[in-house]
Amino acid sequence: MNSNPLLSEFKTVHQTPPFQLIEEEHYIPAFTEAIKEAKEDVDKIISNSEAPTFENTILAMEYAGENLSRIANIFFNINSANTNDNIQNIASEVSPILTAHSNDIWLNEALFAKVKSVFDAKEENNYNQEQLKLIEDTYKGFVKRGALLTGEEKERYREITTELSKLTLTFGQNVLAETNAYELHITDEKELAGLPDAIIAAAAADAKAKEKEGWVITLQFPSYVPFMKYADNRALRKELYMAYSMRANKGNDHDNNDVVKQIVNLRLEKAQLFGFKSHAAYVLEDRMAQTPEKVNAFLEELLDKSLPFAKEEVKEVETYANTHGLKGKLQRWDFAYYSEKLKNEKFSITDEMTKPYFQLEKVEEGIFGLANTLFGLTFKANADITPYHEEAKAYEVFDAQGKFISVLYLDFFPRESKRGGAWMTNYREQFVQDGTDVRPFVSLVCNFSRPTEDTPSLLTYQEVRTFLHEFGHGLHGMLSKCTYVSQSGTNVYRDFVELPSQILENWGTEKEWLKQVGKHYQTGETIPDDLVAKIMESANFQSGYQSVRQLSFGMDDMAWHSLENAFEGDVNTFEDEAMASTELFPAVEGTCFSTAFSHIFAGGYAAGYYGYKWAEVLDADAFSVFKENGIFDQATADSFRKNILEKGGTQHPMDLYVAFRGQEPTNDALLIREGLVK
Repeated sequence: MNSNPLLSEFKTVHQTPPFQLIEEEHYIPAFTEAIKEAKEDVDKIISNSEAPTFENTILAMEYAGENLSRIANIFFNINSANTNDNIQNIASEVSPILTAHSNDIWLNEALFAKVKSVFDAKEENNYNQEQLKLIEDTYKGFVKRGALLTGEEKERYREITTELSKLTLTFGQNVLAETNAYELHITDEKELAGLPDAIIAAAAADAKAKEKEGWVITLQFPSYVPFMKYADNRALRKELYMAYSMRANKGNDHDNNDVVKQIVNLRLEKAQLFGFKSHAAYVLEDRMAQTPEKVNAFLEELLDKSLPFAKEEVKEVETYANTHGLKGKLQRWDFAYYSEKLKNEKFSITDEMTKPYFQLEKVEEGIFGLANTLFGLTFKANADITPYHEEAKAYEVFDAQGKFISVLYLDFFPRESKRGGAWMTNYREQFVQDGTDVRPFVSLVCNFSRPTEDTPSLLTYQEVRTFLHEFGHGLHGMLSKCTYVSQSGTNVYRDFVELPSQILENWGTEKEWLKQVGKHYQTGETIPDDLVAKIMESANFQSGYQSVRQLSFGMDDMAWHSLENAFEGDVNTFEDEAMASTELFPAVEGTCFSTAFSHIFAGGYAAGYYGYKWAEVLDADAFSVFKENGIFDQATADSFRKNILEKGGTQHPMDLYVAFRGQEPTNDALLIREGLVK
């Protein structure tokens, strides 16, 4: 077994994963051995004849199966960022085994009895805040995973969780397969009319990579979004829109309709096993929002404020389109195209005007510089740390005193082995063990525009914001200063986790920072004041529409997970009804958002997508402190670091927020920032 690098000590820089040594055939044996070790760890806790204590029960649980966690972190991150058929088959094989192992722990009556004993006596001991929180979290973890269920209920819980682990994997695999299956192959140059030169060059590069003549447009965001914005050919825009919006909704081998039904019904059944009316009620018990009613009221309030603006904005685009050659109703595949033209007319700004100033490497320097200014961090590339893919880069991160803080992996470009979107993850989370502060390995995974033969990677302004967003998550992981791994970094309530990411986006709206980061890739010229002014002036362009769009996703999520009876209907019809109050365009038959809504059906955002808007309220309110004191104010940054970024999930998030802000947030700052106040 020692020949398997996953089962050996990582003799690498900072004990980072030795990706260069790990082969696909290592995973199954590693999982098998690590599960065996983890079971032995748990058995030792159960068989301990001493009275249950924090140390021999709660703390022992925290450290049980460390090797299994390490292997699982590596494998499932690879499955998201650099997968293939073999990796996906391994994931399908090992996921139910891991679920069964997890259930064996959470449903073990003898183990729960020990945990309950410590929990019941928690007030009798002088525990510190982190210890007390860990005891409570551990006890709740058992209860929420079936410890109080009866015999038959426990067996059904096992079946449900095992099936869900398979279904959520299947959902994500289907979306990836559908995304990769489509390409728009263009051989007539006339069909490229309207596209900027950089987009044409990228499409030519994609075609060359696929050994095809001409140009290839894909459903990857750096290809799809610019085509929808700029292509004059309306028929091709419609074709591309339909391909994107019908993913996993075509009745083929990768159709997700039945998968959605099975997932929502199994989640409902699981929730009702615990006495909750719905999956949303089950989930929200441990969120800042607390109840479905509170979430729905929150979404409705923001919709009420946003919808009038959104309707006016869509009407404005339709009027503009009709005066510029569009006959009839504005359709979904027209909106981005005419919006971009209208925006350019109103503000004299396009992505193509700003992109030359946002060279990826310069943006990276600027974001590193922001982290240095606010938190004293420095980033040093280290070629001795091998990333998981040749395109990824590895950095060592140090604090102002030169102390090692974290390893940071950056992986920027789309590929068929990577799922869409952008995310932050960990290969190792921060914790303290035996007096040693074990530092994290953080990874930021994006899908930005690739460099071409003639130009480096030039980011759209939105991609700059995305980079800031994910880096904010990264800071939450890198700056963690917690004792226990289950509470460290981003291990916080789902509706709080977006605060560190979304607050960092605010610097992307500030002239001082944009002038630091915006350097022309050819001349080195600093981005001109008038262009910065246009970026800032256009920041709230169609903010009502953008708000309603985001709210529609949250409402779709809540509708699926607020079901109180098993769903037997049509997925498309249900979605139409769930999102009806947010609808701004004519319906398009055959399209469905839910069948590709990976956040809630393949990720961790079920009954939690509202958290993006929830955290926008927090970030707008929190950034107002920086605005008052100065966006680079050291005292404010120190307070945010100390009260938010370092604390992880060691306290209730509202307590952390109030410690920083001095009061609970209101919606006012968000509505004012986005111009949604008349």
